[in-house]
Amino acid sequence: MNIHTPEIDRQPDREDAREALMRLRRWAEGASVEEIADLDPAIARLLPGAGASDYPALSREYPEGFSVDSAYKASLPDMQNGPASLIRGEKQQIQHVGISNFRLPIQYHTRDNGDLTLETSVTGTVSLEADKKGINMSRIMRSFYKHAEKTFSFEVIEAALDDYMSDLESFDARIQMRFSYPVRVPSLRSGLAGYQYYDIALELVESAGVRKKIIHLDYVYSSTCPCSLELSEHARMTRGQLATPHSQRSVARISVELAPGGDCLWFEDLIDMARAAVPTETQVVVKREDEQAFAELNAANPIFVEDAARLFCERLKRDGRVGDFRVIASHQESLHSHDAVSVLTEGATFAAESLDPRLFASLFHVG
Repeated sequence: MNIHTPEIDRQPDREDAREALMRLRRWAEGASVEEIADLDPAIARLLPGAGASDYPALSREYPEGFSVDSAYKASLPDMQNGPASLIRGEKQQIQHVGISNFRLPIQYHTRDNGDLTLETSVTGTVSLEADKKGINMSRIMRSFYKHAEKTFSFEVIEAALDDYMSDLESFDARIQMRFSYPVRVPSLRSGLAGYQYYDIALELVESAGVRKKIIHLDYVYSSTCPCSLELSEHARMTRGQLATPHSQRSVARISVELAPGGDCLWFEDLIDMARAAVPTETQVVVKREDEQAFAELNAANPIFVEDAARLFCERLKRDGRVGDFRVIASHQESLHSHDAVSVLTEGATFAAESLDPRLFASLFHVG
């Protein structure tokens, strides 16, 4: 028969705890590091000068010879793949989660059968289901790097997309690649030529089992105000007063979904369409005869921002390789302290009731 004294069930008070702490410290002062660790590593914190360490003395030397085997790798903690109980906040699906602006050199085909290697900024995201804690971000990069040595096309981007959708067990995914694409452009009259650089992005989106291939192009041009041109001519004719119309550097962001099953739409083809719609593209190499030609070209093509959107639209609708599209135009006024802007969409892909508050500011191009 066991007999319990009343002391056993008594709740220890502060004095009891103080005495126990003193006895534990006296023991720890004479114990070895191994003995302390065997009992409880936290005891090391009770020793003078131990600080907040919960562990025995740690090595400060980098272990050059240490290698990771499969067993050690399996022992590593993985918080992102933890149970749903680790989720913080609302258990809600996240539409986009991933990485942005990791860069690497990528090869691209040109229309004349050449190849260019360009520094490319890649954004890769997937959807995250409501009951999943997170994703391993590095898997997106690893999946992409499998294909980075190949000359890129939408088919290769699709292979990368397949890989990381499988790796991350996600339903929806996106890859976007941004780069500056050089094209040699002739001057208007001097016979010289120089490289124009076009900001281009390729985007592959899979949502609800449907894949869409999208090309984004920023086209930079000069816009002469038709109203200002007429007012300037009025001053010349009626009062003999020299006057000049205002014009400004302008940017159109043209986004096109490639029509399924269509022929290849080269970057140069899309640039040519933009230039045919609005021919007053900013120039690269300019001599006096080119500058005069540019003034004449602007006078022959005065354009409001509304005109620009509709002219680009007209050209895009003529090409069977183009499906849905969007045109965003910004005329960065020299008359006003604000810009004139327009947005035109065709089809459901780019339709949106709300716009990014900084959308138009992103269309600002510097020389």
